[in-house]
Amino acid sequence: MKKDIPGIRFFVLCTLLVLICGSLSAQVQKTTISGTVYDVQGSAIIGATIKVQNQNTGTTSDVKGQYSLELPQPGTVVLEISYLGYEVQQKKIQVGSGQTAKLDFTLKESAYALDGITISGKTALRSVKEKAFNVQVVDALQLHNTTLDIGHALDRISGVRVRENGGVGSQMNVSLNGFRGKQVRFFIDGIPMDNFGSSFQLNNIPINLAQRIEVYKGVVPVGLGADALGGAVNIITRPQTQNSLEASYSYGSFNTHRFNIYALFTGENGFFAKINAFANYSDNNYKVEVDAADINTGAYYPKQNLERFHNTYHNESIIASVGVRDKWFADELALEWTAGQNYKEIQTGARIVSVFGGWHRRGNILMPAITYRKKNFILENLDFRLNGHYNLGSEQNIDTLHRRYNWFGQYKEYPNAGGERSYSTYKYGNNNGLVVANLNYKLNETHSVALSNTTNTFNRKGSDALDPNNEIYEQPRITLKNISGLGYQFSPGPWNSSLFIKNYYQQNKFAQSYNPSGNYGDVAYRNNTNDFNSVGYGVAVSRFFTENLQVKASFEKSYRMPETGELFGDLINLRGNTDLQPEQSFNYNLGASYWWTFRDHHNINFNTNVFYRDAMDFIRPRLDKNQTMQIMENLGSVINKGLEAEIRYHHLQNIRMGVNITYQDLRNNTRYEQGQTIQSAVYKDRIPNMPFLYGNADATYTFHDIWRKDHQLSIGYNGLYVHAFYLYWPSRGSDKLSIPSQISHDLNVTFTFANKMQWILECKNLLDKKRFDNFSLQKPGRSFSAKIKYTFY
Repeated sequence: MKKDIPGIRFFVLCTLLVLICGSLSAQVQKTTISGTVYDVQGSAIIGATIKVQNQNTGTTSDVKGQYSLELPQPGTVVLEISYLGYEVQQKKIQVGSGQTAKLDFTLKESAYALDGITISGKTALRSVKEKAFNVQVVDALQLHNTTLDIGHALDRISGVRVRENGGVGSQMNVSLNGFRGKQVRFFIDGIPMDNFGSSFQLNNIPINLAQRIEVYKGVVPVGLGADALGGAVNIITRPQTQNSLEASYSYGSFNTHRFNIYALFTGENGFFAKINAFANYSDNNYKVEVDAADINTGAYYPKQNLERFHNTYHNESIIASVGVRDKWFADELALEWTAGQNYKEIQTGARIVSVFGGWHRRGNILMPAITYRKKNFILENLDFRLNGHYNLGSEQNIDTLHRRYNWFGQYKEYPNAGGERSYSTYKYGNNNGLVVANLNYKLNETHSVALSNTTNTFNRKGSDALDPNNEIYEQPRITLKNISGLGYQFSPGPWNSSLFIKNYYQQNKFAQSYNPSGNYGDVAYRNNTNDFNSVGYGVAVSRFFTENLQVKASFEKSYRMPETGELFGDLINLRGNTDLQPEQSFNYNLGASYWWTFRDHHNINFNTNVFYRDAMDFIRPRLDKNQTMQIMENLGSVINKGLEAEIRYHHLQNIRMGVNITYQDLRNNTRYEQGQTIQSAVYKDRIPNMPFLYGNADATYTFHDIWRKDHQLSIGYNGLYVHAFYLYWPSRGSDKLSIPSQISHDLNVTFTFANKMQWILECKNLLDKKRFDNFSLQKPGRSFSAKIKYTFY
């Protein structure tokens, strides 16, 4: 291993640069009051006015709802805060000389303003949308009255396709403007979710965990330190502002149960404690259409509707944290512990023709974490954030039944020891560690500098009680990855621009087998190490030409190193490939947004974006030689160009609706395959097994005060369309096979009683259409569910 890591050197040098810049402009500490302004739902309020009563001193809250107010002299003052559409608040506070006091506000809506005045100002959601980056936002609070998980909430955004192999707990893959899988990175409050394990995935995390979900397409801000090739998804959790306790439970088709409890306690001394616990269970015994044969007679039965009989999944997780806020040494210091487990029966391989009846998998997550945040860290206007966690969890692959199953549930058992695929009880830990550090320095109102560094370690170790002496388990599978970034933001007037540079470093250590003597069965291992180090860069610019019209443009040269699962496999349906090379891409975006309000209460938002991706060494999945597992491979060059558009409308708190559509043309641009001098037969072909035209529509109408005050009834609809696409290269073979066009309709009805109790009824895939995402793996048909949610306080 190298004695030094280029990315860390880059981070240290940039840190010194930020500190030097700050020291040159540092001023004598002043007496100040700072804090954050929220609404009752915990969303940040932008543009609220904060002023000192009887003094000519005031300010407004920024895009994060935060404010900082310098006082001309120390003492006791009364702060008055106001915002159109909300009740005015006043609070008294005493501040000593040279001190910085913390004071948050939670504003309540004004009934008079709601009935008679148009509420203006920018919500946190709109402020994120107005960033120079191509970003869209899911308002998770609006989805808390559904049974959705975070993964399926993403399926409602233009440019996003959520693909999965089956029902609850199945393997999920998110495609973003044609880039998929690990090319898209996921974060929770800016912290990468790398290698959290199978117990903590997007489709088993309830939507109630989130306040909003930010989706960055193509170009990723430097503060999200990751090697994202196609974009990033940042899940913003609910703020820790007021005591809360709520619980929910749902039951649905295929014996599906979901449970969630959220509790938050905040004390006057800054202490807080939070628990978020959730569990999911499903038999996943929905019917699929398959060709089956009697295992004894060989009689063939095509197109049978048969039930999945070995597809149970359950997981249980808890996230607990304690900490303090608004102290002299930290704005927030928290210790967190995530613990969870899951059990998953594996019914099929990469194709539905492979069927299993005993193979299953277990996993758990045991992850301590620490969070530290401090404004005016060392220097005034220098903000610092540090996060770290280490996953001590494990995964186990259990395949000990020596049987061969068919789709009728029949099987043949063999007398000798063996398994359905591998004969294994292999248990392993990925020993994944992560440290994220961020510095932000604000030079003045228009200039700021950001610096980030993310270090990720991976070391898979395991053993198999059935084969304890197998040398393959002793071979190294180690990865070290470091991403550093330096960004500069310039925001004069209607302009907003960001420049950034990123350094990517990865080191992989692994073993490859070889035959030293040439004799059958003679296997030895040779240790290998490879390193990758390169620099990416980008720019994002936006301008408001009018108060409601914004145009954006962004560019980035990005890199994405092979992920550990792609290198070493997942021991289910993905075979490892240590020959993978890092992929890179030139990403271009050009978009526009328009906000229109008419007749006071009618609001329309229109967004459109064109994108172009020029990727090299593009990593994509294909079936292995025996067509039972997938393997990742590099494709020399891929071009992707497309268009996406969305329009949304809402009227007061009654009507919300929207529609979006995405078209992407993802083509193979590799003229000559490796070692060939003749032009490839699939040159300029559309990349197979990738949707290229899809869209989404949703609408919700809410009836207020239907029986008595605070009683509401909401009726919602969501529709999804995916155009047909080929499974294999269009230019190869007469039988190209394709997944047909798919349309799905979902309905939900929500009853809310006094803002305390909610009853939710849902129907998914109303017309019971066949749906597929990956190869021949059919998804569930029509399903029903009911959910009850109660907010105690």
